[in-house]
Amino acid sequence: MTNTPPHNPDAELLLATGCAHCAIVLEGLSQLVKEGLVGHLEITNIAVQAQRAQELNVRSVPWTRLGPFILEGQHSPGELRKWAQRANSIEGMSEYIATELKQGKLDKLIKMMNNAPQQLRALIPLLGDEDTEMQVRIGIDAILESIEDKSHLALLIPEFSPLASHKSPRIRADIGYYLALTESPEAIPVLEKLLKDESKEIQEIAREGLERLNEVKS
Repeated sequence: MTNTPPHNPDAELLLATGCAHCAIVLEGLSQLVKEGLVGHLEITNIAVQAQRAQELNVRSVPWTRLGPFILEGQHSPGELRKWAQRANSIEGMSEYIATELKQGKLDKLIKMMNNAPQQLRALIPLLGDEDTEMQVRIGIDAILESIEDKSHLALLIPEFSPLASHKSPRIRADIGYYLALTESPEAIPVLEKLLKDESKEIQEIAREGLERLNEVKS
């Protein structure tokens, strides 16, 4: 008997008696367990045990947690395999965030990021990609603004900093705003650099950010 590699995710499935979609998801997850892509699968029939659904505030099934990903509704075996393979990568979390924002799941992501702030790093590739859709960028704004513990945002300053030199003025402007959100003095040198940006708009964002940080210090 071999041990499951530690990087393979665990999964949880909530289903209900008579749910045809649930059977498809259960079959897909069971196959991933057999193949070793999923290390452990926990299954709850909420028609029999409703407490778990209440704990998770789940109102419809199938509901799946696959590693860090929450997948609602029916997902094909191929989709489940894709998310299992991406469960422990920043790229996978970035893709998940973009997918959920496009589906209007902003509140879900805000809750997730406040509960698991280590996942905030997955926002960086989306911020630095000029092809990131506007709906996703607006969602990222809302997520970062919602983070209650600003120390978690401050940890992103080393990753925000290179984007302050991005060729896209839009991205540089966004980063100037996010640096101010950190409320950390460590953001001051980067904002001071943006004071010399060729864009007057970005210079103004940097000035406002520095004023905000000075207010926090005082």
